Amino acid sequence: MMKTLVALLLVATIAAAAHASGDEEYQNFPLGLKSDGASEHATLQGITCSSWRLAVEVHNIIEWSTVPAECENYIGQYMESPKYRQHSKAVNREAFLWVRDVPFPKDGRNIWIFDLEETILSSLPYYSQNGFGVQKFNSTQFDAWVEKGVAPALPETQKLYNKLLNLGIKIVFLTGRTISHHEVTVKNLKRAGYHTWHKLILKNPAEHSGKTALEYKSAEREKLVKQGYRIIGVTGDQWSDILGPATGIRTFKVPNPMYYII
Repeated sequence: MMKTLVALLLVATIAAAAHASGDEEYQNFPLGLKSDGASEHATLQGITCSSWRLAVEVHNIIEWSTVPAECENYIGQYMESPKYRQHSKAVNREAFLWVRDVPFPKDGRNIWIFDLEETILSSLPYYSQNGFGVQKFNSTQFDAWVEKGVAPALPETQKLYNKLLNLGIKIVFLTGRTISHHEVTVKNLKRAGYHTWHKLILKNPAEHSGKTALEYKSAEREKLVKQGYRIIGVTGDQWSDILGPATGIRTFKVPNPMYYII
């Protein structure tokens, strides 16, 4: 009886703490591999939503602003299904199988560049509460989510990150987050299990005002090359992460059908 009371008190305490922290609205954990109930036959103007997602991923549908309303349920179910993680695994597995056989010089100048959102860290707890990309992006709301510092790691990319470190490749995080989020980003990365990196590059609005994401990230990669670094690979969830100059030897895109950044 006493053990039961102690257990109940512990559960109540944890629940109260979660409520007090204000994180209860983000309790949906995106990486638990729920059953795959995504309907392959949800339709959008004569095509299936799965076909729309594929066209988005291979960059045939571009410069879209929101997920079509007809596809909200499909995208939500896909993002919370085994398929999303399996697709991510395929990308990261291929990256490792390739890089382990690359005969790059062992001179300490080799780097691998990762984006953050939907590449290293998952914002799905936020997007699950905001229509999985159907709603227009609200920078104020998203910044508030970032400042919570609770974004979980994306497991398959984290495996690649660890393998790259074991190969002696230095990690560079290059994100569209602004420098005002530096402190919380460091804490979030460590909380999510990323304890080692060579550089964390956040956007300085004073330097990159008016630039697209592609222009900003290209410029930062070019700086790294000029500093003598050798970019072995780049991983991102957006085409703007992996296009442009100074993209290294190979690029890898992990899936993200929830938003498009130019």
